[in-house]
Amino acid sequence: MLAPMLPSFLLVVLLVELTPGPNMDWLALLSAREGRRAGFAAAAGIGLGLAIVAAASALGLAQLAHASPLIFNLLSYAGAAFLLWLAWEAWGAEREVSPAVIRNNGTAAKHFRRGLIISLLNPKAALFFIAVLPVHIVADQPVAMQTLQLSIAYLAIATSIHIIIILLAGRAHGWLSTGPFARMVRRGFALMLAAIALWFFVDTFA
Repeated sequence: MLAPMLPSFLLVVLLVELTPGPNMDWLALLSAREGRRAGFAAAAGIGLGLAIVAAASALGLAQLAHASPLIFNLLSYAGAAFLLWLAWEAWGAEREVSPAVIRNNGTAAKHFRRGLIISLLNPKAALFFIAVLPVHIVADQPVAMQTLQLSIAYLAIATSIHIIIILLAGRAHGWLSTGPFARMVRRGFALMLAAIALWFFVDTFA
């Protein structure tokens, strides 16, 4: 039996995932610079991170982070700091002097780990499972089954959107790596990542 609130939940998830955020921007940057294989490895890491956040929410760990300003602020700061590090790395990408160096800049395992970390340190995911998912649970029906279905739906939509981003960004791989505007475009991505990181910091202080 499907969760009664599944249709409305799917719409909410779609709108949330289409809103620009750290996962979307980093995947676009990575796929454009290093190709689709790197993007898919990172997307797998992001997917695992989202699954862990969902499980933590079910066990009450995410609620603890939400209830404690200190824990939530530390999570926000850690996520922002990691994004700033990625932005700094992207800003210095012009030091890679050939397409071969760009393609071999990282292994699939490295991109998977980064995707996992950036997903786990993204407060947006934890807040979603805390504030949005419970609204779509009908109390007089099996809660565990509904939670499982909604969590799987969330992961499916998020992963699908990430795959689309990878496929579209990957088309520009060669142009962004070797074209005359490569440095300018990469630094543009780096500035976007830095802006999101600063937005996290501002939200934390607000």
